[in-house]
Amino acid sequence: MNFFESLLFWDKHLFLAINGCNSSFWDGVMFAISAKFTWVPLYIAVLIVIIKNWKRESIWLIIALVSCIVISDQISSGLIKELVQRLRPSHALELKNMVHLVNGYSGGQFGFVSSHAANSFGFALLSATLFRNKKYTSCIFGWALLVSYSRIYLGVHYPLDVLGGALVGILGALACYYAIVKLRPSLLTPHNDYSIVEKPKAILPLLVFGLSIVGIIIYSLFLF
Repeated sequence: MNFFESLLFWDKHLFLAINGCNSSFWDGVMFAISAKFTWVPLYIAVLIVIIKNWKRESIWLIIALVSCIVISDQISSGLIKELVQRLRPSHALELKNMVHLVNGYSGGQFGFVSSHAANSFGFALLSATLFRNKKYTSCIFGWALLVSYSRIYLGVHYPLDVLGGALVGILGALACYYAIVKLRPSLLTPHNDYSIVEKPKAILPLLVFGLSIVGIIIYSLFLF
């Protein structure tokens, strides 16, 4: 068994270990975490902080964030998935009857790389580099990890799909950040302390994230 075959072997077994640790409660939690509309309030909260902190100049940062997500999504879904054509575990014949799916959700045919991971890590890194707030950085990367993990739990991505997607998102975020540095460097001038975004303003996304988690738990307990 060569290195590539060994890598795929352990990737499959790690997937089965994660996907196999399931319960009705976590099915509801992970299904809600993976849903894109769940996090719309978080995105809005981040946009509100950007607008309040950068005022008129915020349009450039909003364009950068949107561009980061579009770039990450198109490279992952529109380019890499079609080039690699690695079947999702939910569509792999060798794993038939071994994959735990939630609500019959199996995703599209190909899974490498994960666009969820690409989009979430791209958004997390770019917004964290703009805010430069320690608590926000910890929270937003925790969110990206949570979203990525949910894709493995739901049976629609292998761990390598998620890692590849995270890398695409990180590179997309770095590219957009570099564009801001070159085109609008004044937007990134730090204050005398670590934080560009003051703590009171950074609390809003943290509060929305916390409330979203509470809502997800209530949904899983009583509505799922």
